[in-house]
Amino acid sequence: YRDLHTFELQAPTRLIEWARGNRVCVAGYGQSDGNEILQLIPPPTLLTKESQGLCPERDFKVECGGFSERPVYSLKYVPDTSLLVTSGPPDSSLQVWQVSAEDSDVIKSVSTIATENGTGQSWAKIATTSARAPWVLHGSRLDRVQITEVESRKNVYTAASRGSEELSGLAFLDCNTLLLCCATGRLCLADTRQPQSLLEDMAVPSAPCSEQWCLGTRHGAQGLEPSSQPVARLSSRGLLTLTDLRKTSEFLALAKARVPSPGSGAEFLCISWAPALEGYLAISGFDGTVHVYDTQSWDSSGREAEPIFVHKGHAFGGAGGSGDPALVTVHTWHLQKPRTLLSAASDGSLHVWNWVQPCGKC
Repeated sequence: YRDLHTFELQAPTRLIEWARGNRVCVAGYGQSDGNEILQLIPPPTLLTKESQGLCPERDFKVECGGFSERPVYSLKYVPDTSLLVTSGPPDSSLQVWQVSAEDSDVIKSVSTIATENGTGQSWAKIATTSARAPWVLHGSRLDRVQITEVESRKNVYTAASRGSEELSGLAFLDCNTLLLCCATGRLCLADTRQPQSLLEDMAVPSAPCSEQWCLGTRHGAQGLEPSSQPVARLSSRGLLTLTDLRKTSEFLALAKARVPSPGSGAEFLCISWAPALEGYLAISGFDGTVHVYDTQSWDSSGREAEPIFVHKGHAFGGAGGSGDPALVTVHTWHLQKPRTLLSAASDGSLHVWNWVQPCGKC
């Protein structure tokens, strides 16, 4: 490691979200009332663009917080606002939160976005944007996807679909284009300018019916079309695929991750592209580790890929409340520091780490 910071949360968290001013938002997912939502100030070394050497203050600080009466399974910051949107069981409704001003340390609930036939549906996956207005894209199933204006709670778009498959993820590719990923791995493209149009059935590797998939999208450099950025998918068996949305009939690359227990479930599967490092992605959700890969040498052979770095800090940090080994529940990349990641685990540990670049790959 070049650097490693740790912080102990009061409860397990499955969310890490960057917010305004380089703040970090986290939330608990326990089944009892009173799940915390916190906004943390990162250590000073994470707030500077360049390394400042030794720093006396190495901890996160709680800036403000609140409590949710339901488990928080998804949390997104609404860009250019002081609002957060969360979702979680027992239904597909959304909760909107206001991060208070500097003279207050409270994150308060301000509204609920109810969904049609939300009762009985699984919790909603969400994505946010402010390209046109503060919008949230949300849905639990393919035929329940819509965009809602966050502040007015007005529905501005509903996707058309003949299927009702469970969703594992969704994303804004730009202000008009949406990408939806089913739990089966199927990708669907939608355009907000054409409400009745939904392009489906992109290539999915042959896999057992029980296999679950998650999605990772990459925001490209300014001037690049979103469709030119590869989409990554990760299965509960450890299969990795890269897809070019301009040519969905074949894979850009196909690889196999070295995971400890293939097919062990998909509740915490996570795959993400590095925003400031070309061709790098990270995966987690199989055990107490986070694997980082350089995809630039991948082909379509499907052979096992060798990670360039494995973060094992959570695996050695102790067991969760159940006595089971800690499981990484989520990870995310720092927005400016190329090789810096944040990860959280089921034992309440939050880690920030930066690995040393191997010689010859600077």
